Amino acid sequence: MTKTAFITGATSGIGQATARLFAEHGIDLILTGRRQERLDVIKDELSQKVKVTTLTFDVRDRAAVFAAVDSLSDDWKKSVKILVNNAGNAHGLASFQDADIDDFDAMIDINVKGLLYVSKAVLPLLLENGGAHIVNIASIAGKQVYPNGNIYNASKFAVDAISQAMRIDLLQEGVKVTNIAPGIVNTEFSLVRFKGDQERADHTYDGLVPLTADDIADTIYYAVSSPEHVQIADVLILPKAQASARDYKRD
Repeated sequence: MTKTAFITGATSGIGQATARLFAEHGIDLILTGRRQERLDVIKDELSQKVKVTTLTFDVRDRAAVFAAVDSLSDDWKKSVKILVNNAGNAHGLASFQDADIDDFDAMIDINVKGLLYVSKAVLPLLLENGGAHIVNIASIAGKQVYPNGNIYNASKFAVDAISQAMRIDLLQEGVKVTNIAPGIVNTEFSLVRFKGDQERADHTYDGLVPLTADDIADTIYYAVSSPEHVQIADVLILPKAQASARDYKRD
């Protein structure tokens, strides 16, 4: 049976890079995101290599998540073997006392609740199909706190904890769970965090060579393509110029 991956946040960055790499290796794709026009573009590109379908929803919307997964045809439902929980964001970079509560809500709703909603909606398919693998995209921010990170840190610590708990709870079901925690990656992440301020976002990478979305996609593929008896549980991946959440070597 053909293997299919369900990828959230597939319209840009790590999600899009992962979709492209999976397609190179013959993995069919269910690509999800909020921006239909971007989903259409990536679908047209990758449909030349594998079967692709798209679902448009916001992971924060529980009803929309479950309705979208339920809308899949039986053929798609019976082939899902991989779930990549990639959708996530950071909103703002401010001290706890100065931060906007709306930013708190956005990070908790997307990074934590969104991951939970998608996982709960897709898990019955993974269990039914067997040989399943869940990959959760966490962050170094979920292992080490840093100034002004507060709720983003909390949301990514939650992802790390959820991954550990999933691995225990799903052990007897034969489901692998991988937690991947990138350091600084050059994607749209900083542009979203700084709310469209391109200049400020660009300064994030001044004087160093960050990771790319392709680097993380390579790590994801390495995990899901490992032998059946091997479970890559937790990966912290950093650029050479980064030693911790706070320590960088900048030229």
